[in-house]
Amino acid sequence: MTDRRTGLSGLHLALEADGDGAHPAAWRHSGRPPGAVLTSGALRDVVAGAEDAGFALVTFADSPLPPDAGTGVAGRIDAGTRAAYVAPLTDRIGLAPTLHVATTEPFHLATQLASLDHASHGRAGWVVGAAAGEDELATVGGAKLPAAALAREAADVIDAARALWDSWDDDAVIKDVATGRFLDSRRVHHIDFEGASFTVKGPLITPRPPQGQVVVLAPDTLAADARADIVLVGRPDLAAIAARSRAAKEAGAPLVFAEVEVVLDAAVPAADRLAELDGAAARPESGRLRHTGSPESLLELLRELADSVDGVRLHPAVLAVDLPVLARQVLPKVGGAPRAGGTLRETLGLPRPAGRFAAAAATNA
Repeated sequence: MTDRRTGLSGLHLALEADGDGAHPAAWRHSGRPPGAVLTSGALRDVVAGAEDAGFALVTFADSPLPPDAGTGVAGRIDAGTRAAYVAPLTDRIGLAPTLHVATTEPFHLATQLASLDHASHGRAGWVVGAAAGEDELATVGGAKLPAAALAREAADVIDAARALWDSWDDDAVIKDVATGRFLDSRRVHHIDFEGASFTVKGPLITPRPPQGQVVVLAPDTLAADARADIVLVGRPDLAAIAARSRAAKEAGAPLVFAEVEVVLDAAVPAADRLAELDGAAARPESGRLRHTGSPESLLELLRELADSVDGVRLHPAVLAVDLPVLARQVLPKVGGAPRAGGTLRETLGLPRPAGRFAAAAATNA
């Protein structure tokens, strides 16, 4: 996972690129007037900056409810659409929107993510969203889900999406001009999935994703370790992160990423920047590890984390300020930038899985 020179070779870095940054007062440093939404140009610039810096992937947070940080913004474009917008504008960084399991129809969720994988030529990920409060579920006419029911719903939606992504064999599209057939129907399958609250017949209306399976990132609070490709561990200290990472690996998770919020020294020292931000809007408790200080001290923290995790998802307080510092003074010391034209699975060292139906047919042949 690491090497002797830097202690960071092989550590994957992800960037949360939602809005203006992780701090609720970040919008005050955006240059936009109160109530103005994030423009497509600003989104493009953030993702381009992250790609040029060498991040393995960017994630896009989302909520069924509009932002509530005193910005006056009444709504925003959903994360899946934001990721689709930047897909043709990038060529190597992974794109992982948050889609919520309790407020998104599973068939449409799987279709949207498969389409994103095609649009990005194999760079799609999915951050499993778990918004399930009374207000969130009211947006779809549902009732608040207790923790156990939410965990079951998350497991069912992940399983259904994975089955749908496998419902087309890799060679299902034949484009046979002589017979006029676009696909071989024998290579497209019903999944007949039955969950606790929904059923899905299938197949998907989209051919199998280029990666075979979209990369699934699940927060550790969902206890979906065995179903995820990456478990996102949000804990407030190194010991707790290491313990949760071990548990995730023992449960079968291929990769574990730590969640870290950062406020970095820039033109103004990090502590002074944070004090100004907190004075404008209180930063809510997130349960994540927090770093306030120099790029050098962040690198030291990353070296410590590299002993127990495979990657880190950074949540900059203010993207306009912290991302350039990360690009200049942190990412060059980590290395391992994605290859142009490569898939997200290739970047992360994850194998491309065989389709379950094709594999079963080969076994029975």
